[in-house]
Amino acid sequence: MTPPLTHDRYCEEIAHQVGQLRTVVTSGADLSSAVPTTPDWSLEQLARHTGGALRWAGVLVRTGAEEDVPEDRVPGFDGPGAWGDPGALDAWLAESGELVVGALREAGPDAKVWSWSGIDNAGFWARRMTHEVTVHRADATLAAGLPYEVAPEVAADAVDEWLEIVEWAQRTLPDDAVHELRGPRRTIHLHATDAGAGNRAEWLIELGEEGVSWRHGHEKATVALRGPLTSVLLAFYRRLPLDAPGVDVLGDRKLLESWLERATFG
Repeated sequence: MTPPLTHDRYCEEIAHQVGQLRTVVTSGADLSSAVPTTPDWSLEQLARHTGGALRWAGVLVRTGAEEDVPEDRVPGFDGPGAWGDPGALDAWLAESGELVVGALREAGPDAKVWSWSGIDNAGFWARRMTHEVTVHRADATLAAGLPYEVAPEVAADAVDEWLEIVEWAQRTLPDDAVHELRGPRRTIHLHATDAGAGNRAEWLIELGEEGVSWRHGHEKATVALRGPLTSVLLAFYRRLPLDAPGVDVLGDRKLLESWLERATFG
């Protein structure tokens, strides 16, 4: 499937999202506080994970890697030496963003680069890192009690990418929990109630004997998840509870809960 955003747009969004994450880091929030949506991490660990992922992808793209690159071969992967220093963490995140965006812009979307997905080009990494930092920035803002907003076209594409990753897991990982969703035909409808993303803001996910498939569209379903697009994105990524204000679940809630439990990165 061809991503709906251009390579330049993904690069711009990575830079924007890194800037927004840096704002959280320097907001005065307690860097040692636990992140509710990723409870194994503190806010600082979350920021370091995100910056490290950006640096790793930057090395892959800059070197035209033909295979995975170990983390210990990524300069500065672990972050600044001093913990609890928002200034040092901010500077490191800024550099992390500059490194990956610079590598992606120089390479262009069609440059050959290894990926775990089988889409072996820099364009894959531009899209993947956009949504990596977009969702983890949501983790950070929710932990810090700050408002979260994301451009509608980016939010809609993040849902698309998640569904494509589920399909990838279904094709390539025989032991993945997504296979537990096979069975009689059932459907999940995601419906963004704001109009910012147009007809790309509705999804119909089919679960059947052959597995998972999906398409954009408005159809009656076994269960529907409705709300503003940002809320639908966060609930679908398990960053908001299904009973959060503004989020509505209509129909078979247990089916949606089963999906959220089993449709993961693998």
